Amino acid sequence: MRYFSVSAPRHVYIHVPFCARRCAYCDFAIAVRREVPVDDYLDSLDRELSLRYGDHELGEVDTIYFGGGTPSRLGAEGLARALELVMRRFVPTDVAEITAEANPEDMSPHALRAWRDAGINRLSIGSQSFDDRVLAWMHRTHDANAIARAVADARTAGIANLSLDLIFALPQSLNRDFESDVEQALALKPDHISLYGLTVEPATPLGRWVAAGREVEQPEEGYEREYLAAHRLMTGAGFQHYEVSNYARPGRRAVHNSAYWDAIPYAGLGPSAHEFNGTERRWNARAYADWRRHLDEHRDPREGGEVLTDENREAEEVYLGLRSDRGLALRPEEHAIADRWIAAGWATLAPDGTLRCTGDGWLRLDSLAAALTASRSR
Repeated sequence: MRYFSVSAPRHVYIHVPFCARRCAYCDFAIAVRREVPVDDYLDSLDRELSLRYGDHELGEVDTIYFGGGTPSRLGAEGLARALELVMRRFVPTDVAEITAEANPEDMSPHALRAWRDAGINRLSIGSQSFDDRVLAWMHRTHDANAIARAVADARTAGIANLSLDLIFALPQSLNRDFESDVEQALALKPDHISLYGLTVEPATPLGRWVAAGREVEQPEEGYEREYLAAHRLMTGAGFQHYEVSNYARPGRRAVHNSAYWDAIPYAGLGPSAHEFNGTERRWNARAYADWRRHLDEHRDPREGGEVLTDENREAEEVYLGLRSDRGLALRPEEHAIADRWIAAGWATLAPDGTLRCTGDGWLRLDSLAAALTASRSR
């Protein structure tokens, strides 16, 4: 019996865990390998597809997304082969968004042409900063010049839909000029920018540095200042701030990521991948070795799952609506809660009763979502 018996997925996520090194802040499910075991990974991915879905097409999908880790570490032919395996079961529509996360150092002209020919039409580039000192502190494997070169090479190869990642709220000891980073990203004229605030996780190198007193987290005021500076610069350049962490030029919103926020069914493949069929979530074994061992033994690599309750759905409707510019349709009894947010400039209320957070409001999203969820649970 196929897992997607409730509602067939319109989106597919594939996790590629490999990285050249672990970044200082990274707590993701990755596998650091000097030599990437491309054939072993693809064999396991093929086994998972066969085990879960058989050899039949499951219908059309609107997006395919390779995340990580660093999918570009599969190389020119490896990433192309991975996409070919996925497309045997999931057929992209003529206008499907097919994205791969890539690091600048992997984006050679040869690799870019191979990915374009395979069907990849969007790249999410892990730039993170344009300051070489900061990149070295992060343990990144590229320098600032590599970002501009990668963007130019991608466009020459025919992949024009490009997103750049930036991390903000780094320790003050770095004396990082974050506004300069945003301006340099905008100068490359990407279609999309994702902005992530640094989170200190205990099991990371950064977590150990903070615990030992070698680094100090950015205070809340600094976090807010940098977030709002980015909001001002990017909206001033014509980008739409359409989700807490994401900005896009008109018509270039990330279709795949938007599916998560709209609770649309999606498939998940690879170690640590999550998926959702409309009523239930499931997730795979986190570690690459465990995921692969399950598949070598012809066993489903599922590690856990949950069926959403009515309370879960209520809470997610509130949170997911408020975290994007789709907003949340307020109930009559909720206006009293929203009024002080509107008065403070943290939210707006449309004539149709839809509440939407402003840039300042998104900084306080958790508090507003908790208040409204508590009201609905009474």
